[in-house]
Parts: sequence; structure tokens; C-alpha cells
Amino acid sequence: MAAVVFAALLCSCSVMAATPAEDVYSFIDLPTDYQDEHPDWFKSSFNNLPEDLDDALSSGKKGLIVYFGQPHCAYCQALMRDNLSKGDLVRYLRLNFDVVGLNAHSIETVTGMDGKTKPINEFAIEQKAQLTPTLLFYVKGRKLALKLVGYHTPYKMRAALEYVVDEHYKTQRFGEYLEQADPPPLFADEALNPDPLFSTPPYALDRSRFAAKKPLLVIFEQPRCHACDVLHSEPLQNAVVRKRLENFEVVQFNVWDDATPVLTPDGKRLTPRQWSRQLGLFYAPTLLMFDERGKEVFRVDSVVQFSRLANVLRYVADKAYLKYPLFQSWNRDHAHQ
Repeated sequence: MAAVVFAALLCSCSVMAATPAEDVYSFIDLPTDYQDEHPDWFKSSFNNLPEDLDDALSSGKKGLIVYFGQPHCAYCQALMRDNLSKGDLVRYLRLNFDVVGLNAHSIETVTGMDGKTKPINEFAIEQKAQLTPTLLFYVKGRKLALKLVGYHTPYKMRAALEYVVDEHYKTQRFGEYLEQADPPPLFADEALNPDPLFSTPPYALDRSRFAAKKPLLVIFEQPRCHACDVLHSEPLQNAVVRKRLENFEVVQFNVWDDATPVLTPDGKRLTPRQWSRQLGLFYAPTLLMFDERGKEVFRVDSVVQFSRLANVLRYVADKAYLKYPLFQSWNRDHAHQ
């Protein structure tokens, strides 16, 4: 089976409490009638990404954003509605980037930054665009400066744009950049959301020498974290999700905890804080999934609701990634079974 890590990091407690009507973390994520329509200001492209990047740079922009989406995707629809329709955010994005839109399932060809041409669905696998939407931020030198997999709120997307535009990727990871803006809170040692699913110490999670008998779910959270609260009150209370979690051992950590000893899935002795920094986590909640030998096989570091969470848990627990390297391909064929 596999190991799963949920992490709540650096973001959600800094977002003001939202009313239900405004809550970008709380929505129904079942398939919609959305047809993957792109704004008219997306670049009209022949899917030659090196040429598209050169065009953007020659016009004085910082780079190129490659967008992977798909029809019926509630998260893609949320990105278009909540982020790419907001005047200030869109103006800043368009000032600094061109955007090329790709359907993650398309068999049309695309030329990647390595100059190789292949079907878009194979390019999506290569780029590990596991969830839609996925955004790839390319800059001078055909360098991938940042990748955002899944839907992120306007606040987080603006931070991502500024991270790339101001070239912070040259000196620090995205999580480190965000931590500068949101340093450890004074209430970092307050209690986290409880759940009877959670195991107690000692946290011997090593599976590098002996294969585990069942998946492991580790939840990194932080106090007063709105997205963490939504995770606990909505998707983690869903009956299907609870049923699928029965196959997992579940452990919870405070992301700021620099005292509790943990033996990680790859056999390292770290604290939760050291581990989260090593993993490069930057979003609350993040799900990292490891196989029985401690290899990471899946990551969700974006907004997640019950349908996506239930299907990801099944995809990993059934080892479907061995046959379907792209979750979206498996999900299209199996989500309704």
C-alpha cells in the first residue's frame, strides 16, 4: 500500500475568516458542465512552447505560463471564475506573462522546452500535471521557475506570480518565500483539530527497510488555519472518504513543531518542521503519498474537497499509478465506478 502525508502550511490561517458565500475552500467539486473555455487573452499558439516563450521575452515579459485544464473540472472552473476574472490579478499576470492553454487529455502535439514534440497527454505525464488545473511558469533559459498543481486561491496565485516576476526562485523555494511574508505565528503551539483516526507516538514511520502493511497518512497542520478547519469539517467527514481512510494509519503533526522526533518513511530522524521544510511544502493542506518502500508517488498541495480526495485515496491505495501514471487519466475512466 502507500503512505499519505497531509500538510497544512503557511497560508490558510493568514487568510481572513470567510463567510460561507465567500469561502473559496468550501465548494462542491463534482464534475460540472464547464467545457474548459479559456479567456480570449490566452495566447493563440501552435503549441511550440520554446517559440511562445521567446515571443513573451521579446515583448518584455518575464516568461510563459502553460496551463493544463480539462472539461468538467470544478477546480479549473474555480480558477477561471475566482482568479482569471479579477481585474488587478489579471492585469498583473498579463503584464508579465503570456499564457498558453492545453487540454491535459488531448492527443494534439506540443513541442516542449527540450525541443521534443509529443502528444499533449504524454507531455502532461512528463510534467507530472497530476491535477487540473496545473500551471507551469517558464522563464529565460527555458527554466521551469515554479509549478502549481491544482486550484489555488487568488491570494496564493498573486504570491506565485510575484515570486516568479521578482526572481525569488533564483535564491529560495516558494515555501521559504511565503514564510518570509507569514512567519511562524505566536499561537503556533496551540492544539490542532482532533480526530479519533489519529495515531499516537512514537512516530516510527520508516518503511525503507521493511515494507509497510498499510498506507500511512500524516497530517501536518497549524493552529487557527481556516483551510485546515474546512478539511476537517467537510472532506474528512464525508462517508466515502472516511471509509477509504480505514485502510490508512493516520498521524497528525503541527508544521511548526521542532521538538517531536519523527522517523520518516525514508528512515531519516527529523522533527515535523524539519521534515516539512525538506519536502518543500508551501500550502495547507498538502497530501504527500508514499509507497510501501517510502517512495513518494503522489502529492496534492492545493485546495481539495471530498470528490477529489476520495478518488486520490482510491487511486493510491489501489496502486493505480502503476498502470495510469497520470491521475487525471485514471480518474476519467474510473471515478464513477
